[in-house]
Amino acid sequence: MTHERIPVKTPSMNSYIESFHSILEDECYSRNEFSSFTEVYKIVSDYMDFYNNRRRHGSIGFMPPSKYYKAVMNNSISGNKMIA
Repeated sequence: MTHERIPVKTPSMNSYIESFHSILEDECYSRNEFSSFTEVYKIVSDYMDFYNNRRRHGSIGFMPPSKYYKAVMNNSISGNKMIA
């Protein structure tokens, strides 16, 4: 994996992470009021578990990423090559 910097103010060149941050803002940050770093860490960690293991993603057949990954690795489905 190669780290690549993108030009400033070009979110379309980094659409996957921009989309993730938008979802994280809408579904986690804006729905909670935090009073400490410990609280933020716990809530965001819980949300990340939800995002990866239970939240259905339309771009991968309405499956959680962990289930999609397992299905691809077991050759149950053919995965799409994603370029970030």
